[in-house]
Amino acid sequence: MGINGKIVSVDDNKLNLMLIESMLESMHLEIKSFTDPRQALHYIRSSQPDLILTDYMMPDMDGISLIRSVREFDHDVPMVMITAVDDDDSIKLSALNAGASDFLYKPLKLYEFQVRVKNLLSLRKNQLLLKDRAALLQQEVEMATEKIRMREFETLTIIGRASEYKDTETGNHIKRVAHYSKALSEHIGMDPEFTDALYFSAPLHDIGKLGIPDSILLKPGKLDVEEFAVMKQHTTIGYKILADSEGKYLKFGAEIALSHHERWDGKGYPQGLAEENIPICGRIVAVSDVFDALLSKRTYKEKWQYDDARQFIKENSGVMFDPCVVDAFDKLKGAFLDITRNYEDD
Repeated sequence: MGINGKIVSVDDNKLNLMLIESMLESMHLEIKSFTDPRQALHYIRSSQPDLILTDYMMPDMDGISLIRSVREFDHDVPMVMITAVDDDDSIKLSALNAGASDFLYKPLKLYEFQVRVKNLLSLRKNQLLLKDRAALLQQEVEMATEKIRMREFETLTIIGRASEYKDTETGNHIKRVAHYSKALSEHIGMDPEFTDALYFSAPLHDIGKLGIPDSILLKPGKLDVEEFAVMKQHTTIGYKILADSEGKYLKFGAEIALSHHERWDGKGYPQGLAEENIPICGRIVAVSDVFDALLSKRTYKEKWQYDDARQFIKENSGVMFDPCVVDAFDKLKGAFLDITRNYEDD
């Protein structure tokens, strides 16, 4: 079975090109010949040949310059420079430095030439097979990683819902908070790694409610001062549950649990942090959590209308919430509405 491959041959002498074509004729290869190296370069860029043969001495652009130009966009294709036997060794060294794979010497000898071409095309074939396998392996790794990521998110979501299982009215609250937070993070320009961690960890924001007595957690109506003091402890309880974990998402969740009830004006809890002293993850989840809580029916309140909840968030920019996050929230009305509809409570 013959070797299949596309060959580009470049030489300003047409007789030399015809000689190369005739020597390769019996190998049934696809050969494209050029007397102008610049035209050859344009063709190489668009056609991705399997082997390039180039003469050294050519007007406008010599063989070394052509090799160097090709290497700017293709690091792998074999390139052979054809030189005279007595050419200066410095020329050959320059060609190697530019990216030449091999040399052929004039006058070309039929058998040697054909064997060299055959070997280089075999190398190219194996090179492409290896690259395809590497790409396939990378794709499989990415798919497996994504499955693991989604299973981890499912696990974190279940853990997060453990804090709410006694309150049947919260439904998909933590899923909506995760998606709201992701949208806000992306819009304000946080890096993908941060956004990913925020999305996976946001469901843990109220995990500390596991430590709050049912008499307070499920009380209909407003909490009194003492009851609210106990309720506020869910932030530090959540932090203590998660903080000692080695997992990235759980540790990130600890920071969110501790900081998502801080306020921009410093009147929040548990630490009374203000403005940018509040971790950005807490500032983002604060907007997401309050917005969704307003839209949800709870034992102590009826659900708000969508526009009224949006107006509350905007009115509290610079008071409860980071103005930068609220600005993103205001510009993401459509995205938030889609999330609200896609994850409606049953």
